[in-house]
Amino acid sequence: MALKMILDCDTGVDDTLAILYASLHPEIDLIGLGSVWGNVDVATATRNCLHTVHMAGRPDVPVAAGAAGPIAGGEAVFAYHVHGDDGQGNAGSGREVGAVVPGSAAEQIVRLVTANPGEVEIVAVGPLTNLAIALGLCPELPSLVRGVTIMGGAADAPGNVTEVAEANIWCDPEAAAAVFHAPWRLTMVGLDVTMRTTLDDSHRARLDAGGTLGQYVSRILDFYFEFFAGAAFGERRSCMHDALAVAIAAGTLVPDLAPTVNAYVVTGDGPTRGQTVCDTRGKYMGFPAQEGAHCQVVLESDPHFGDQVVALIAAAGDSAIPLDKETSQ
Repeated sequence: MALKMILDCDTGVDDTLAILYASLHPEIDLIGLGSVWGNVDVATATRNCLHTVHMAGRPDVPVAAGAAGPIAGGEAVFAYHVHGDDGQGNAGSGREVGAVVPGSAAEQIVRLVTANPGEVEIVAVGPLTNLAIALGLCPELPSLVRGVTIMGGAADAPGNVTEVAEANIWCDPEAAAAVFHAPWRLTMVGLDVTMRTTLDDSHRARLDAGGTLGQYVSRILDFYFEFFAGAAFGERRSCMHDALAVAIAAGTLVPDLAPTVNAYVVTGDGPTRGQTVCDTRGKYMGFPAQEGAHCQVVLESDPHFGDQVVALIAAAGDSAIPLDKETSQ
């Protein structure tokens, strides 16, 4: 049986790969997709969510629009410099396809989980605002889900916005704190592994050799590679952030090291705002059990996982919708 999954995305470049992986993989049943602010504004993220499932030939996946900013108010900060003004490396088709379903992304989470108790894995790869709102709407949600997997945080790795804070958590620490505190099985796929799981131009060449779907992914990766060349790696390659979380959630990738530890998020003002504090002190004893711990922190996984994602997308052939930028207004 394919795993029922709800995916929550601030759809930029890496989210697009994650949605395609979830849409195309035979072991994943993508039953819902929600947009959230983060990499781009929520309207752009919503358009990109719809565009991606239609590219994958999955117009049946319901897409709901989500939160436009942090749960406690305040300024929403975006990452256009990483993902391009269109969230697609300034190389998207610009095509608007499909329509969102009624209700918010948080309401969709509650509706789908309630209809499928114990069967749904929620995978959130942007700020955790929608998930925190869903908790407020349905306090019993933790007892109804199979589990929650997030792409976000950093246990032993440095942050990527501040010295200690990862972007998805830093964008809305109050929402993240609620998600970490809730009594569900939480899996954190953070910078400890995503920064070591990368794509490079050899992957783009493999995508180019596929159909129009792979060629589209190749062209949106170009801008993304340039950002990471200057900001992180000193060469043209990028992280495989979000698809890694999807695969670990689905069990199509089994981590090499993922202890269950106590973890929480720092809120309030100050230099540690948005830090995910994970108690990894047990590493020298093989991570003995910690009382009350329910957060599985992924510390090691296959750094070559990108090969699997690229192979899946390249083998999918042509996009189900036209992708010529000139014809999409």
